[in-house]
Amino acid sequence: MNDGPLIIDADADYLPAIEIFMAGGIIAYPTETFYGLCVNPFNADAVQALYRLKGRPSSSPMPLIIGGISMIRFVAKELPPQAVQLMKRFWPGPLTIVLKAADSLPDSVTAGTGTIGVRLPGCPNARRFSNTLGFPITSTSANPSGEKPAVSAEEVIEYFNGSIGALIDGGSLESKKGSTIVDATGEKLVLIREGEIPSSGIF
Repeated sequence: MNDGPLIIDADADYLPAIEIFMAGGIIAYPTETFYGLCVNPFNADAVQALYRLKGRPSSSPMPLIIGGISMIRFVAKELPPQAVQLMKRFWPGPLTIVLKAADSLPDSVTAGTGTIGVRLPGCPNARRFSNTLGFPITSTSANPSGEKPAVSAEEVIEYFNGSIGALIDGGSLESKKGSTIVDATGEKLVLIREGEIPSSGIF
């Protein structure tokens, strides 16, 4: 039987997770929507391990979370004006903005699309975790593909006990929807998914 993950309280020091992250391990953490699963997005092997764990199709890009707006330069090739306006209005918050991906991101993250979804989350614990690691982190929801996203640490363990390296326990989350996703790579914004932020508030 595999050991369970290292459990870290959301208000505690996140430093114990750094070694797991840098070694390519998978870490679960709370956001303002659902629990997410993160690996180092620049580690192609870790990203592929995360796809396998979730059973996520390799044709689906892996969205990212950043701890601060300065991290955007690590993941995005350019920031069109319409994207900047969205950031000013809705970040931090549950809005994922699709941008042209930086060349340094592996194809396994972008699924070969050349684009990447990025979010500066409203959850301070998610931002602090990214900033502690010093990296953008993947933000796919903590559930096997097709299952309900985990909204508690207990649900994460039920899904992935023995398969993840660490779990940041933020208690039970209240969100019923994921982040809203908007593509800002073209001349006009395109709604990909309506989530916590209604499309009427964006367009």
